[in-house]
Amino acid sequence: MKCLTKLAALVIVMLSGNAWAVGRMATVTVVDRDTGSVLSTYYFRGEYWLAGRPGAHYAIEIHNRLGERLLAVMSVDGVNVISGATAAWDQEGYVFAPRAGYQITGWRKSHQEVAAFTFTASLDSYAARTGRPANVGVIGVALFRERPPQLYAPPGVAAPEASREPPASSDNAAKAAPSPEAEARALLKAPVASTRTPAPRLGTGHGEREYSYVQDTDFQRQQDEPNEVIRIRYDSLENLVAMGIVRRPGPRPPLASPFPASAPGEFVPDPPG
Repeated sequence: MKCLTKLAALVIVMLSGNAWAVGRMATVTVVDRDTGSVLSTYYFRGEYWLAGRPGAHYAIEIHNRLGERLLAVMSVDGVNVISGATAAWDQEGYVFAPRAGYQITGWRKSHQEVAAFTFTASLDSYAARTGRPANVGVIGVALFRERPPQLYAPPGVAAPEASREPPASSDNAAKAAPSPEAEARALLKAPVASTRTPAPRLGTGHGEREYSYVQDTDFQRQQDEPNEVIRIRYDSLENLVAMGIVRRPGPRPPLASPFPASAPGEFVPDPPG
């Protein structure tokens, strides 16, 4: 299939060892482009969350941890970031070279431009403005490994099989450790639960145009379903605090002395007379 590959015109990032990265085959972080800071992730009830700053431009940073090419089908608020279609994992995505990392900075408008990702009120998000508000507040990355090239074999000689992962040592081990594919299916089927928040929920807007160059490339997926799915939910810090996801320290009370009229180290004085 035809996919897009990032070239060196984009900022290359090295994310190895980043405490805020999510993912195994590739790591995903979100960066506030206005401040340059990597947004902290919070693990809460089986999901990763981050706090976006309303009005800020942001980028999704992906770093391929494998020594082979990876395809990343990416969605924001349930919308494919390349085509604008309601996201599904069989759609086009970005191809990452071995060990390479890049910033995805916006909705793709052409091979040369994107419309910047911006944190905005959910009603002003691109998904809501195009009639798809149900999944506002979630970033998704479906990762696919590449099918090995077919090796030519002379007539009468069997071609060697592609390498496969060894099977589990026992049936019990296989049941105890579900495959990444099974985890991916369960994660994508899980709905984005609605929550009550004190402030309007945060979504991703369709920002100003900016330069971002890509070109087409061929990529044959190893399988139809993703090898790994990464899901990160986001909202404003105020809402994350209200939902108990982020614990904000309260104000420190002023110091109080139980005996304000006596200096430390003094003894009881004699009474008058």
